[in-house]
Amino acid sequence: MRATVWTSVMTAAAVGVGSLGTDPESEWYRSLEKPPWQPPAVAFPLVWTPLFVAIAYGTGRMVEKGRPEERPGLLALTATDLVANAGWNWAFFRARSPAGGLAVIAALNGLNAALVRRAATVDGRAAAALLPYAAWVGFATALNGSIWRRNR
Repeated sequence: MRATVWTSVMTAAAVGVGSLGTDPESEWYRSLEKPPWQPPAVAFPLVWTPLFVAIAYGTGRMVEKGRPEERPGLLALTATDLVANAGWNWAFFRARSPAGGLAVIAALNGLNAALVRRAATVDGRAAAALLPYAAWVGFATALNGSIWRRNR
């Protein structure tokens, strides 16, 4: 249970830092050409809220079920993933760089794959909890890529 407390705190910190970097109401963002398949703005908090809960739960369960000698590495992987997650907002919105966002989200996809793979070796339920997160970030990558292509 203690690991889930740590991963919950880490996830909440990523949410806080990431939200400080997000500005979908900015003139810059509103001026970007976006694909017709972009979800409405209201969809993002509705999707991300349960995903962050799943991240905290899945990574916490992964760490708890891991062997004691694996736990520091699993926590480090979780922290690295969450830093990249929050960093995307800063690269895309604050730096006003769809290309920078694309670079960060590409790295995040690799981290998510590693996270799901490691979770699967430790606990199937932990991996299953993380799969929707990995899938949504894959979709977000396609969206970021489309925005980058349309606004070069």
